[in-house]
Amino acid sequence: MDDSLATAPDQLVQRHAQPGRSLITILHAIQDELGYVPAAAVEPLARALNLSRAEVHGVISYYHHFRTTPAAPVTVQLCRAEACRSMGTEALAQHIEAHTGCRFDAGHHDGATVELESVYCLGQCALSPALMLNGTLHARVSPQKFDALLAAARKRVEVPA
Repeated sequence: MDDSLATAPDQLVQRHAQPGRSLITILHAIQDELGYVPAAAVEPLARALNLSRAEVHGVISYYHHFRTTPAAPVTVQLCRAEACRSMGTEALAQHIEAHTGCRFDAGHHDGATVELESVYCLGQCALSPALMLNGTLHARVSPQKFDALLAAARKRVEVPA
């Protein structure tokens, strides 16, 4: 992620707003590059695609995948859909909250090292409970497996336990 690009929204949009690309495709490209879609990109996107700022903002805010601020160094996305729920994801969620000191879907504040998000289906129904940790999918996650995954993730991003 290069935060300096957030200060140059026109160049960022120009790089990704190629003819024939949809708004969602462009938003994904921006988020893939920066890790989030900066608010400053809304106006240049609207201009480039001949949309209103409200239309662009509406798409960004409607889809839970899009971020408008940088993510925490460690992001846990836990599947809370029915198959995972039937296999113990709610007990796992309680363990994760207790172990991290964070709450699901509360966002993160400056300085927070872990962010917890609920998602509704990671496509691992037969291998539930499932979660994504910094974009990597993990299945059949037990509390012990989560603890090991979290410790490894914190080590990779040099976040204290």
